Amino acid sequence: MDRRNMLKWTGILGGSTLLNGLQYLESWDNKISGFHIKMGDSAVRLSSNENPFGPSENMRKAMMKGMDEGYLYPYGRIGELAEMIAKSVNVPKDHIVVTAGSREGLNTAGLTYAAQGKEVIACNPTFKALLSYAAQFGGYVNNVDLDKNHNYDLNTIERRISSHTGLVFVCNPNNPTGTIVNGNDLKSFCEEASKKTIVFVDEVYNDYIEEPNYPTMIDMVREGKNVIVARTFSKIYGLAGIRIGFLVARPEIASRLQANQQAGANIMGAFAGMAALEDRDFYKSSLAKNKEARDFLYSVFNDMGLEYLPSHANFVFFKSGRHIETLIDQMREHNVIIGRPFPPMTKWCRISTGTMDDMYAFANALKSVMA
Repeated sequence: MDRRNMLKWTGILGGSTLLNGLQYLESWDNKISGFHIKMGDSAVRLSSNENPFGPSENMRKAMMKGMDEGYLYPYGRIGELAEMIAKSVNVPKDHIVVTAGSREGLNTAGLTYAAQGKEVIACNPTFKALLSYAAQFGGYVNNVDLDKNHNYDLNTIERRISSHTGLVFVCNPNNPTGTIVNGNDLKSFCEEASKKTIVFVDEVYNDYIEEPNYPTMIDMVREGKNVIVARTFSKIYGLAGIRIGFLVARPEIASRLQANQQAGANIMGAFAGMAALEDRDFYKSSLAKNKEARDFLYSVFNDMGLEYLPSHANFVFFKSGRHIETLIDQMREHNVIIGRPFPPMTKWCRISTGTMDDMYAFANALKSVMA
């Protein structure tokens, strides 16, 4: 769908429908961001799964170099980045779509495969960007409950796939729960489901998985399956504000996604991404610091007797026992910003990892609020 057709569909759906969808997706992000600006540098922001340790010095230097080429269109440099990404994930370059952050990739896939009367199936709660975008353009979201382990219920999803299903969305590790499905089960699911529809696997937290030899679904792409995998530079590399991500898909799918992109990556982001892929020391340091913060959160919840889910990401989902909107307001009083609501688990809270000072501030605030 090109820009002209997108505007046509916007008109068909109606401005109010589009605005309501955007507000649903972004209201809590905007509310949290506005509070962050109001509170200034003293606010402890643990709401958006950002990496406070990036960009690294190497990435900063690369972006400064990119500024020197700011008068140029970025296509050549984005092509160079795509070549580096392809090499890093062991696929040909024509399997890579560089995006302005992973959300642009999610939106593009939702528009391409799950709009205009098509169905997208996903579990709930999960990350809603693709689902909301598809719904804004006439798609239907078929929600499946998480299983008893708060993870994606692949069996139920597979049973629900029909001729109307344009895309299946699997977030793994899942946001907000931080859980992962068994790797062999996910491979089997992708093998079968991709015979019937497109399977989109969001792997933006894949770098944090500590299970040895855990499979990426890029393996399925290499085998020519109808699978799309999303990755990002926002998390482990600390480039959330620079907006660099990518999709991995077989060439026919990649070309279709490329044609439907609405926003492109910029030249500074391309330079940052190339530097990030070469900065192994920063990568290892980010993992180590995330583990330290995550283990600290576990200790806090254990001490307080609060249920939590062991996480394979840079956040932890814990059960406070009180409505998340109440907890958000209470933590604000202590200058700490926490994650937004994830219905139907409204008595759970997603807390991002941060610096150890951030972790101590969170712990003190939570103990005060829960006393």
